[in-house]
Amino acid sequence: MMQSEKVGTQRYRASYGRYLEDFTVGDIYEHRPGRTITDADNIQFSLLTMNPHPMHCDANHASKSEFGKLLVSSGLTVAIVLGMSVNDVSGKAIANLGWKEIRLTGPVFAGDTLYAESEVLEVRESKSRPTQGIVTVHTRAFNQDGKPVLDYIRSALIAKRGHGTNEA
Repeated sequence: MMQSEKVGTQRYRASYGRYLEDFTVGDIYEHRPGRTITDADNIQFSLLTMNPHPMHCDANHASKSEFGKLLVSSGLTVAIVLGMSVNDVSGKAIANLGWKEIRLTGPVFAGDTLYAESEVLEVRESKSRPTQGIVTVHTRAFNQDGKPVLDYIRSALIAKRGHGTNEA
């Protein structure tokens, strides 16, 4: 959620993310823009993460599989969808607390465009940190045809208004 706050006469500062008070259980954030994945993205990610599985980097090998072409590394899919959600979910986070139930529900190929959304499942104040709270979301990703490709549940420690590290 990119917005601006007035900080002086005819002067505005971009503000990124949401404070704890801005989350409501049941809200769904549609993360935009989408992200089209390229062969270069897939090869670079595979090299960067030392994952030389031939289904990600050997087109000849992949052509003989049930998919008939290279698959995008699932780690790349998770990373892109996570990144797409930061603006809406964790832009004001102190810490990412973890993921659970990560499910890869459909194949992703170079040329696919991913879209994602996150539904707020829980918002609660921290018992040990009075200026922060925990937000839990269910994030779902879809390809350009609306077919599900990934979903997970994620929790983050979020600052309350007036207590964020990225405030003026």
